Amino acid sequence: MSLSDMPDLALERECDGVVCGIDEVGRGPLAGPVVAAAVIIDPARLPRDLRTHIDDSKKLERAAREDYAARLWECAGIGIGAASVREIDHINILQASLLAMRRALDALPAVPQWALVDGNVNPKLPCRTRTIVGGDALSLSIAAASIVAKVTRDRLMRALARRYPGYGWETNVGYATAEHRNGLRTLGPTPHHRRSFAPVQVHLVFDSNSKESD
Repeated sequence: MSLSDMPDLALERECDGVVCGIDEVGRGPLAGPVVAAAVIIDPARLPRDLRTHIDDSKKLERAAREDYAARLWECAGIGIGAASVREIDHINILQASLLAMRRALDALPAVPQWALVDGNVNPKLPCRTRTIVGGDALSLSIAAASIVAKVTRDRLMRALARRYPGYGWETNVGYATAEHRNGLRTLGPTPHHRRSFAPVQVHLVFDSNSKESD
């Protein structure tokens, strides 16, 4: 892949003042929170080799993501926000994702004048906002946010896997893999499962019927 195909700072340069990129991870899993990151990149502090490797987190191997995330914490302004499983079930996953984005912006060490947000829904931030479909492939700030958000959430799910073995969270990080679905069938839902999601609801109904028949 050539550098011309990589995210850059062109969109950031179109904005006046401090700009952050925002992305979330974890809208699709059956378990765990949704996590968002907001990242302010200072081009003067960003190492050139890191700048040329930052990309949409889905395109990167785990080791690369973790390395880049650690280095971003050293040279960028970063805020992390999350919405819990309870919040996801109460207000729905889309609204929980937007809430996590607002919390990520609030956690930044500096207040931005602009936010570039991955997707097509405005999270109603307290600054000027531009939504960008496929932004993690275009904006360096959004790509950096996608990396930090994924590394943060993946680590959380791997920690939960030690407390709740049998669902494969150490590898599937809560997504609906065959191993995860099998764990739901054999062990039932945990407190970290999203009860508003249909594949989890099925097992809640099954557990309830089983108890009534005992």
